Amino acid sequence: MTLRGKTAVVTGGSRGIGRAIVRRLARDGARVVFSYRANTAAAEELAGELDRVVAVRADQADLSSLDTLFGAVPDGLDILVNNAAINPLLSIAELTGEAFDRVMTVNVTYPALAIRRAAELMPDHGRIINISTLNTVVPAPGAVLYCASKAALEQVTAVAARELGGRGITVNTVSPGATDTDLLRAGNPPEALAQSIQFTALGRLGQPEDIAGVVAFLAGPDSGWITGQNIRATGGLLL
Repeated sequence: MTLRGKTAVVTGGSRGIGRAIVRRLARDGARVVFSYRANTAAAEELAGELDRVVAVRADQADLSSLDTLFGAVPDGLDILVNNAAINPLLSIAELTGEAFDRVMTVNVTYPALAIRRAAELMPDHGRIINISTLNTVVPAPGAVLYCASKAALEQVTAVAARELGGRGITVNTVSPGATDTDLLRAGNPPEALAQSIQFTALGRLGQPEDIAGVVAFLAGPDSGWITGQNIRATGGLLL
């Protein structure tokens, strides 16, 4: 149990990749506080099945919810995973200022402020992991806001790695490829998923647990010499 005695905060932990990350960090021994926006039933189910796991309702569109989230770790934390994000499908022709502001708040501003809050609470040698996407290098039509916001988060990662490196705090990005979640299947027809599998070296869709394993490594003791990096966990979809 490589994370025994550690405390982690995971945003967006009630489903998909976030849920797998919560489970993996808890299995590795960490106490995990995770946020969710609306799916109370799923959040309570997850918290109920695992020891040392607490669910906190926090909508990232509301920056004041940072107080609620970090109020759940008054004794400090060791690991922050910025996972929660939104991905409204809009073309550039459909883009509005309101939509732009909302996505940037949820996907960039909230995670950046969470890093600030985490750094204030972390001892030296803490771990910060931001979840991005392969789409920052393989952009998709209709994903202008998602791609732009995640690219910005990747730059936040790089700057934070420089600024926090003196304390031994590592800051890294994990960029999943096509990962088999409800959101992926809802937003892509079967033929698109089949094409992704065809172009993936390992010949399948990723599973949330695949991404959780990479996050667990970056959160653990063996990753201390890795910082400011973007690890593309795609199964070879991009080589």
